[in-house]
Amino acid sequence: MTALPNSALTERSAETRARILDAALREFAAHGLAGARTERIAEAAGVNKALLYYYFEGKEKLYVAALETIATRIRESNMAIFQSQASPGEQMLRMALNHFDRIWTQREFQSLMQQEMMRIKEGQPGHIEVLAEKAFKPMLSLYQAQAREGIANGELIDVDWMQFMLAGFGANVFYFLSAPVWRLISGEDLLTPDALAHRRKTLLDFLGQTIFRDRQHGAELAARVYADTPMPAAGPGPNNFFSGR
Repeated sequence: MTALPNSALTERSAETRARILDAALREFAAHGLAGARTERIAEAAGVNKALLYYYFEGKEKLYVAALETIATRIRESNMAIFQSQASPGEQMLRMALNHFDRIWTQREFQSLMQQEMMRIKEGQPGHIEVLAEKAFKPMLSLYQAQAREGIANGELIDVDWMQFMLAGFGANVFYFLSAPVWRLISGEDLLTPDALAHRRKTLLDFLGQTIFRDRQHGAELAARVYADTPMPAAGPGPNNFFSGR
């Protein structure tokens, strides 16, 4: 049998590790750290359990690696927006829409984030610092810098920069969190494709009219961002935002 070259072995090792991490993300999102089973992870990844321990030593380290993986994906998505040639105001719009779409599609991330928040609330040791360091800190510093640049150059209204984030991100979180209760109160399902498409557009329309000094400029940017960012399909996996459905 011809031995594989080192480059092929390295590539195969990376592919195996990636399969294990993808399987682990699904398992941890569905069952949490305590309820996850390495046997199910290994089976889903198509590897034996010994190989799983070879790469990650144990369930705790595999969990941390899974958090780092999903946090890196979120960071890269955010960084792509900040590295674009768009104005600060357009970047604010794109960040708000990206956040909306992430809640809807990145269900594994949302589930893991909520699990970590619950562990903190209950006084249990957790790993939320992984998400904070890998995903949120880089985004926050860039968001703050761009918001202040937009205020300084006159594109954005002169308010505390954090209010831009609260207006966009906070509204998104409340929308999804309140969906099960809203359905009970009004009978309206906020999570149908039509409802989501409407809310995405309304989010941008609202921000275009509120955070820009020139409302016409804001409206035009909002329309362009919406037009060139199709609504993604929902990803598989659990999400506690939808537990009331």
